[in-house]
Order: sequence, then C-alpha cells, then structure tokens
Amino acid sequence: MDEYTRKFDVVDKKHEIKEILTSVYNSLLVKGYNPINQIVGYIISEDPTYITNYNNARTLICRLDRDELLAELLNNYLQK
Repeated sequence: MDEYTRKFDVVDKKHEIKEILTSVYNSLLVKGYNPINQIVGYIISEDPTYITNYNNARTLICRLDRDELLAELLNNYLQK
C-alpha cells in the first residue's frame, strides 16, 4: 500500500458552468449569432449544431449535463 495521502479536489460545478456558458456566449457573439437563441435551441433540442465550433464552444458545452445546466440557469434566475 502507498504511504502518501491522495488529495481529492471537488469540482465547483457552478463555476465551471458559468465559465463554459460565458465562453460559448462570447464565441457565438463573435461569429454573429444571437447567443441566447442559439443556447436555448441547444438546451431544448440537445443538438450541438446550434453551437459554433469557434474556440471549441461546441466541445465545451457538450461537457455539461443539460439537466444540470438548466437547473443552474433556473436557480440563478430565481435568486435574482
């Protein structure tokens, strides 16, 4: 058995979701799309083609669980 202690870091999902959404939003904006419409289209359909490949935005948003994303957006909206 190893004699060292392993460290476990908990991933802050809220922070990760915010970073990814911000990056995806900015990528869509740069490419001339309406970011809100495109992200809503993705959430409703789970079709990644609503999101541009620019700056790996499509890959990033696919890393998020759609249910967690929707729950976080709703929580954030209702808390404000």
